Amino acid sequence: MTAGTTTTTAGGKAGQIWLGVVLYLVTAVVTVAFANFTMLSAYVLNLLMQASTYAIAVLGLTIVLGYAGQINLAQAAFFSLGAYSVGLGTTTFGLPFLPALVVGVVLACIAGGVLGLTSLRLGGHYLAMVTISFQTILSLILTNWVSLTRGPDGVLNIKRPTLFGGYFLDSGHYLAMCIAALYGVGLLVWHLRKTRLGRAMQAVRDNELAAGVTGVDTYRTKVVAFTLSALLGGFGGGLFAGGFSYISPDQFSFSESIVFLTMVLIGGSRSPVGTVLGTCLLILLPEWLRFLKNVYLAVYGGAVILIMVFMPDGIWGFVTALWRKLNPTMRIAPGEIAPLPLTREVGRADGSLILRVTSLSKHFGGLKAVDEVDLAIARNTVHALIGPNGSGKTTLLNVLSGIYRPIAGRIELDDRDVTRLKPHQRAGRGLGRTFQNIRLFGNMSVIDNVMVGAERPGHVVPGHAAGLTRHALAALDIVGLADRAHDAVGSLSYGHQRLAEIARALAGSPKLLLLDEPGAGLNHIEKNELVGLLKRLKGHGLTICIIDHDMNLVEQIADHITVLNFGRRIADGTPEEVLRNPKVVAAYLGEERVGASS
Repeated sequence: MTAGTTTTTAGGKAGQIWLGVVLYLVTAVVTVAFANFTMLSAYVLNLLMQASTYAIAVLGLTIVLGYAGQINLAQAAFFSLGAYSVGLGTTTFGLPFLPALVVGVVLACIAGGVLGLTSLRLGGHYLAMVTISFQTILSLILTNWVSLTRGPDGVLNIKRPTLFGGYFLDSGHYLAMCIAALYGVGLLVWHLRKTRLGRAMQAVRDNELAAGVTGVDTYRTKVVAFTLSALLGGFGGGLFAGGFSYISPDQFSFSESIVFLTMVLIGGSRSPVGTVLGTCLLILLPEWLRFLKNVYLAVYGGAVILIMVFMPDGIWGFVTALWRKLNPTMRIAPGEIAPLPLTREVGRADGSLILRVTSLSKHFGGLKAVDEVDLAIARNTVHALIGPNGSGKTTLLNVLSGIYRPIAGRIELDDRDVTRLKPHQRAGRGLGRTFQNIRLFGNMSVIDNVMVGAERPGHVVPGHAAGLTRHALAALDIVGLADRAHDAVGSLSYGHQRLAEIARALAGSPKLLLLDEPGAGLNHIEKNELVGLLKRLKGHGLTICIIDHDMNLVEQIADHITVLNFGRRIADGTPEEVLRNPKVVAAYLGEERVGASS
């Protein structure tokens, strides 16, 4: 154990989490009691009412932007759907408050889901344009459909809940209900980050391509995130309408969506605490600065700019980073890690095939990157793909893992046709993958990276959350990184990042592991350790297909070699046969190599 670190157990960490939850609940009870039993002025009540209802809606942006990394500039539109459902429901249609609120949440969910399904394949600035358009269209509808929405005049005399004999008709009691709802939503959003869905969202945010081949259905994950964001927007809007008893279209314009976005960015988009902090700050700061009279808006704007420039991860992100620097990193106590199930197996080549590729082709315009390639990989062997730069090796791996679709040919994994399956579906069939250029989830811890791999479709880890943690630790232990489990993955050295990516693939218990130049960038010692690791994995029955330019490494581990050149297979066989093949010598190895081997 090195200086500046502490040893912890899984039970100790769980105890810290439970302590945090208890403190959170105690704080919630105290805050709600304060709002419930303290005589606050109408001015303060309105500020707190706006802050609590806005914060619920902005927590939706924590999910879609902070967790899933998708831009949503229409949160005010979803907010307005909830507000107008409560407003019109309790006045025009005579509904009680709670049914009207449910209608608003459902409408917001439907709108968010439909918008997500139709636009999330675009991503980036195209997604931003679509959400802006939706926001603008809805604002025009609220303003001009006078017969339904009452137009610019807005909706008056919106009703509040009449539960418990009209208890919530009092503004203080209604505020207490909104604050209680905020604490509940905040706890759920915090918990979401620790779930399978939450980890999938963060994987999509950090590296969508790697998330797909690890087993995450990236499109579905983004749509769910967008829908949950809309749900919270509608919920917050419904509570807002009941709190102020009046709404109008100008309260839900595009500028309000920008305000929501600013709130989540200033506080810290990846944390519910930061989201609430940013919301309260942007609502309360102008009020605190009013004593500056004519210049208070300039000071307010300047403060916001300074925060965003010097704290790019938000206030809470800055505080969290500082806390990590001042506190020791948690380490795993020796002896508490169970072996990975893979290590209990003993592999023996039986001649059967795990992968069969027939006449596979992938062209990019006139470039034939993969040209009618046949490939057969035997079970419990290490199969190497070699060839000069540009020969099509990585393109072939991208086709095998589903990143590229072939224009012709057939891929069979374990005697099942997977040619048209998407990357996450192939991962579900037992295909693991690493990349030539490391693709880890950079804003997640090492163990969270590995957990994403362990949660691939079709892979069952017994023991729920605790079992998943043990399984992830076992995968890290086999590559020698268990003691770095709780570190930020970006803090690892280059060689350790290579190992972390392999551990992530191993955690899904793959049938076939595709390794794209795992030795690239490693020093001599690290390459020797990699060779030892691959030999152990082969001994435990894992089938490996490896690309690498280091022929010394390939010769040490490969049972079979296939050589590509200009997208075509030019040789296939045992290392001894291939390395003496004249075509291989001419295309790749050079004459000196032949003399050395003869």
